[in-house]
Amino acid sequence: MATGDVYPSNLFSVALGNFQVETVQSVSAPTEQWEVVETRQVSASGEPVIRKQPAASPQSGEITVTRGMDKSRAFTDWINTSLEKKDIDSARQNVTIVQYDVNKKPVIRYHLTNAWASQLQGADLDASSTSPATEKVTITYEECTIERA
Repeated sequence: MATGDVYPSNLFSVALGNFQVETVQSVSAPTEQWEVVETRQVSASGEPVIRKQPAASPQSGEITVTRGMDKSRAFTDWINTSLEKKDIDSARQNVTIVQYDVNKKPVIRYHLTNAWASQLQGADLDASSTSPATEKVTITYEECTIERA
């Protein structure tokens, strides 16, 4: 790509553990941030001293996956393990979101560690609408690492 070109946002995939999620409409961007710890002290001369530093580990985060009401059984089973069975230990999976360039070559991977479904929002139903039925799944993760190709 030439300098200044950007990658398209509509070429991406989501892999959950050992399987590819079949169809996905959108994925919110993962975030990576550190919690800031503030320490207040007083110097020997009585002056206040404020120091800020990162916590011991990055903060966990959440993403939202929007998908059509399709027959992706593996993804639905994984959601049910978290939300219906409440078996978070079994549900924890590593999720990878891959963004591709126009030639469908991977350009960036977001690796989400120990992810599990924390919320499911079903489709809004409206008799006067012709929009497709979609559901939103909030996925909570413990850590995000970014790999650029």
